[in-house]
Amino acid sequence: MHWYTDVLRKYTLFEGRAAREEYWAFTLISVMLAFTLAGVETAIGIRPVLTAAYSLAVLLPSMAVAVRRLHDTGRTGWWLLLALIPVAGAIVLIIYLAGDSDPKTNAYGVPAAAGPMGTGRAATG
Repeated sequence: MHWYTDVLRKYTLFEGRAAREEYWAFTLISVMLAFTLAGVETAIGIRPVLTAAYSLAVLLPSMAVAVRRLHDTGRTGWWLLLALIPVAGAIVLIIYLAGDSDPKTNAYGVPAAAGPMGTGRAATG
């Protein structure tokens, strides 16, 4: 759950790098929350106001973590504009976002630390 809250705390940070796990954990939790809200709204028969509000609230953090993820793969954040191209753009963008991280320091900073056993936290001691 810390991946989700960490991304929300860095909602305006478009610089640096984000590990693959950070991006995909945030995306998974965000999609699950949106579907849950939509299901609740459908079940009680109200308009999708909560889902729309939630989607709007996580728009900027979603864009920021996607840009940082693209930086981690060695690409500029402008590649996020591929999402504007129907179907093909989204497919290419997913491939880029799912790609391996650049293991060395690149123009966007040092590699995002995956930490011990994929925890995302740097080892201490």
